[in-house]
This record gives sequence, structure tokens and C-alpha cells, in this order.
Amino acid sequence: MQYPSLNIGLIGFGMAGQVFHAPLISAVAGLNLYKVSARKEEQQSILRSKYPNTQICTSAEEIIHDPKVDLVVIATSNDVHFSLTKTALLAGKHVVVEKPFTNTTEEADELIALAKQQQQVLSVFHSARWHSDYLTVKDILTNGALGRLVTYEVRYDRFRNYLRPNAWREHDLPGSGIFYDLGAHLIDQSLQLFGKPQALFASLRKMREGVGAVDDFEMLLYYPRLKVSLKGSMLIKEPTPRFALYGTEGAFVKPGVDPQEEALKAGKTPLNTTDWGAEPEEIWGILHTTAQRPDARRKIPSQRGNYPAYYENVRDAIHGITDLMVKPEEARTVIQLLELGEQSARERRIIDLP
Repeated sequence: MQYPSLNIGLIGFGMAGQVFHAPLISAVAGLNLYKVSARKEEQQSILRSKYPNTQICTSAEEIIHDPKVDLVVIATSNDVHFSLTKTALLAGKHVVVEKPFTNTTEEADELIALAKQQQQVLSVFHSARWHSDYLTVKDILTNGALGRLVTYEVRYDRFRNYLRPNAWREHDLPGSGIFYDLGAHLIDQSLQLFGKPQALFASLRKMREGVGAVDDFEMLLYYPRLKVSLKGSMLIKEPTPRFALYGTEGAFVKPGVDPQEEALKAGKTPLNTTDWGAEPEEIWGILHTTAQRPDARRKIPSQRGNYPAYYENVRDAIHGITDLMVKPEEARTVIQLLELGEQSARERRIIDLP
């Protein structure tokens, strides 16, 4: 059956809109990048150059209240995720919102209830579920090569020893800092693999001179006979293992990062890249097991990263031919753990989950 193409209205054309959403939407069949809000002249210039058939506007309202828009994508600063999503749902639009979903669980609950009332698809862009490294780890765990997993460690680091001028993520605002930015990805991946933990502990720090927002975090998730450690920092110059999994029958240690973000920043897209999402062999992970055979320690070819699969799923969910993969209820649990992590750091104690 042939389904009509969906008109996409993208609100926000900063880094997230330019690097992730616009290229991915344009690469997925059945999606039309119809209208984009961009206030700055340099953003409008990029739009005219790269997406000449896309309409440019300067306000979110011009997208939300356009009857031709089917799906609103919100790629703005975190402080307006809730208000713009609510307005779009009330206008009868399907919505994709950048992660983190909202700044509080109460806001998330309100949007989930509203989406159900309006009978609209609501999803959150938890794109790290389609990272090459995570997909490889998921496959390793499914195959059971490690026996019973006892320790799961993952890092999401950057190195920037200066503050970006006028960057809202550097300021002490609700939802700013790398805990809500990078930590949200790691929490979502852990929830997908292991479900909700019994308890958590978090240490949140501001390490760079003059920074207003958290730029270093460590979170421990407590499961029966499993320790999960999630870390991130803005001051990691020398790369550390991205994933380190230790089980009763062996270990899997994975360096490097998924290549899709850097490819998108370099102007590549799934449409013009034949090996999209493929990792170079030098960052494949090492699997070392207790098996009594010559290949007990070997490199494991990484799965291909696949960002476009997110939008393909949203498209099909809107047409009613598949279930939504990133459900708002799952994104709401991520926000809950972020909030509890902040409480744990303030009170310097382990928090039991309800």
C-alpha cells in the first residue's frame, strides 16, 4: 500500500536541527522537509543552499499552525520542549522532540496524557539506540558469550577545556549540562538493556573554570547481581573504553564512538554515503571469553549504526503499520532517573526507586 508523504515542520535550526534532524528527515523516503524555523541569517543561508525546496520561517507558530504540517520536530533548547510540544499536540500535530524529553516528570506525564487524548504520535529522539557500539553490545549480550553479566560500564566523553560563548548548555539552567544531554542517552540505553534499576547513586560536578552547568557525572544503577556505571566528562583528552562489559565467562571492551555524528558534521548523509554507519576496524571491540579454542580472544566486527531507522519507525507508526519504538513513557522514565540522580547528588546518598 502506498502511503502519502508526510510534511515535516522542523522548529529550530541550531546544531541539532542542522546536524541531525534535517539531514535524516531528508534521507528517509516518505518524509518531506516542508518548513523550517530559523531566526539567524546564517541559518537561513544554509537552508537555502542545502534544502532549496524547504520553506523558511522565523517562528514556531508558523509551523505549528500550518495545516499542511503533519509532524512537528522540536530541536530547540530544553527549556521550551514542554511548551512547544504541548502547543503542537493541541494543534493536532504528531510530534518528535529532542532529548531530554522534558525537564520534569510532571511535564512528561502531562504531555503523554495529552498525546493520548489528541490521538497523536509523540516520540523522543533517543538516537543512541541506533549507535553502532550500542547495537554491537546488545548483540553480544543477546548471544550470551559473557555468561552472566556482572559489570556494565559505559562512558560518553568530550574534551573542551573552554566555555562556548552564549551556549545555553553551559549555563545553570533547568535541563542544561552534560548529565541531561549525554547522560540521557546512557540512561536510555541501560533501561533498554536491563529495565528499571532498584536504586541509584549519582555524583554531579562542575569541573571547568567558570562553568555554570554540570560538566562531569557518574551514575551507578543497582540491579540484582549487576553493577551499571555511567560516566561522562568534558575534560577527557585521552580516550577511554566506550563500553566495558564483564561477565562470569569473559569480557567485551569496546573503544571508539559511533561514526554517524561526525559524518553528519562533515556534510555526509545516508543518501551520499555507501557505507553509512560502518565503523573502521581499529575501533572494533575485543571479546575475550573462557572458551577453550584459539579464537577465545578476538575482534568483533561492529554492527552498523542506523540513525535513519528512527525516522523510518516514526513514519510507519504515524501510518499505523508498526509500533512506535521510542515511546514517550520510556523517555519519561529517563527524566525520572535524571531527577533522582540530581536528588542523589544533592543529598549524597543512594536513592531507592519507587
